[in-house]
Amino acid sequence: MIKYLTPELYNDYEAFISGHPKGHFVKSIKWAEFKKPWKFEGFLSVDETGKIRGSMLIFLSQVPHTKYTHMYCPRGPVVDDGDIDTLKELCAEARSLAKKYNAYELSIDPDITEADEAYLSDLKNAGFVVNNTKNRPEYLQARYVFRLYLDGKTQDEVFAEFHSKTRYNVRLSERKGVTCRIGTKEDLPAFREIMVETAVRDGFMARSLKYFEEMYDILSPDNLRLYLIEYEGKAIAGAIAIYYGDKLWYLYGASSNRERNRMPNYMMQWEMIKWAIEKGCSIYDFRGVTGDMEKTFLEGLIRFKQGFGGVQVDFVGKLDMLFMPKMAKIIEDTQSAYRALVRKIGVWKSRIKK
Repeated sequence: MIKYLTPELYNDYEAFISGHPKGHFVKSIKWAEFKKPWKFEGFLSVDETGKIRGSMLIFLSQVPHTKYTHMYCPRGPVVDDGDIDTLKELCAEARSLAKKYNAYELSIDPDITEADEAYLSDLKNAGFVVNNTKNRPEYLQARYVFRLYLDGKTQDEVFAEFHSKTRYNVRLSERKGVTCRIGTKEDLPAFREIMVETAVRDGFMARSLKYFEEMYDILSPDNLRLYLIEYEGKAIAGAIAIYYGDKLWYLYGASSNRERNRMPNYMMQWEMIKWAIEKGCSIYDFRGVTGDMEKTFLEGLIRFKQGFGGVQVDFVGKLDMLFMPKMAKIIEDTQSAYRALVRKIGVWKSRIKK
């Protein structure tokens, strides 16, 4: 039976999502509230006793100047492996929702790896097709991530498993006078300033200060921490970490061009990993990397994450349930060109402001 997500069901829903192996912060009510002005709809599959056995949280975005809507379910449906009946029930409801909102497609980026052929087969049988186009939409979650599996280990045990060079650099940052503190909302401008510096250096578009302030207001202190790494009272690196269920994610990170020899990023990662251990998490997620381990411009980043014991996890990527295939192709091509232009303009503006 399907039940739509209403405030009366929020607690039961959060308990289900946070306790499920496929649980993810992007499926939480707080994250949905933060991502406004996207509208969201959620629905649950429940058994005869009312117990939740599956769910979908769908974000709806109307294509500007059209009557069409795009539906997006981040990290896909939350359903037990092999429960094809529940999966099909949820997908049938998604089709009904698509008619209500005149949606041309439903996109997902499920929490399953490329090796999980059985689950991928179930998704295909439920009506999804793989669509890993070159121009990945900005709203999608990272396809390739690094994860550190904590498995109930203590801080000493986790630290001992780091690469020797990583342990050395963590200690080096301490010896060189680098400190870490948990920031407040008043520290966000300093963090944003370093983020812009990082964006100019690495060629991406920095989020606005308002974006970070709204995220902080909704998710802190229970699910969000701002980490500031300082030297002589000035921030030289910073990060935003998100905690949800049994996982902790390194969501945003930035580092100054100053004092890089003091290895501030090593201390920053270690402090966030310690929070994950403190919260009893099973996974610390370093977030996205390229899927091509041979790309030289990211070799340093990959080695950095591997030094902490991170293991690359390759998710299956983007899948679509197409309701209007021709319109989906037209809109995807148009939006890909638009996103490329916006990125170029954003990077240019960051450089000008810097």
